[in-house]
Amino acid sequence: MANSAREMIKKIQHELARRGFNPGSIDGILGRRTETAVRRFQAAEGLLEDGLLGPETRRALLGAVEVLDPVDDTAIPWFQEARRLIGVREAVGPGNEPKIIDWATKTGIDYKSDDIPWCGLFVAHCISSTLLEEPLPANPLTARNWMKFGAPAQPALGSVLVFWRGRKDGWQGHVGFYAGEDAAAYHVLGGNQGDAVSITRIKRERLLDVRWPATAPFTEGGPLHLVEGDTMFSINEA
Repeated sequence: MANSAREMIKKIQHELARRGFNPGSIDGILGRRTETAVRRFQAAEGLLEDGLLGPETRRALLGAVEVLDPVDDTAIPWFQEARRLIGVREAVGPGNEPKIIDWATKTGIDYKSDDIPWCGLFVAHCISSTLLEEPLPANPLTARNWMKFGAPAQPALGSVLVFWRGRKDGWQGHVGFYAGEDAAAYHVLGGNQGDAVSITRIKRERLLDVRWPATAPFTEGGPLHLVEGDTMFSINEA
């Protein structure tokens, strides 16, 4: 995650702790303990108890609301968690990457090896670790099951994008988070992309669905248009 986002979250965690709402470690991570502290603070202030750090909650905590770059928006904590994990890579050869196995353990997903496609596990971790009341789809390891997640939406930072893989009328798929778009492709922040958490370009025609968490208000940011560049299209995310 960019320093500006993490520094804002640390500032919020410091203020929560100062006011007696224990957010856990002052680490710039919007995890479960911080969300619980935010909910307690919101209840004490008569605010909507959604656990999200939107403008009203930030104003109540910090006074003046600092204008954030859209990619640093603390009101989309699952996207900030995804950004923080960019670079996590599955183990090469025997053995597994402990972080990936830990995501499954904490999310309650039966997952034993990072040789098994883990794009759905990555999305499940980012959602479940930052949105305590958000239901996950049945069998979240299957990418196309994310078409039943949350509510239909338009592409915006943090939207869950579901793509077909192999054949449109087949069963294989890929899931990740919207990080922008250009004329030919969506820029997807996801897991198991080149065996790592990364941002890659996926052709627009492969898109099956766009979803948004049911427990979070939809952002007003809209699509983020980026320069196409020379990056090759991703063609197989397994």
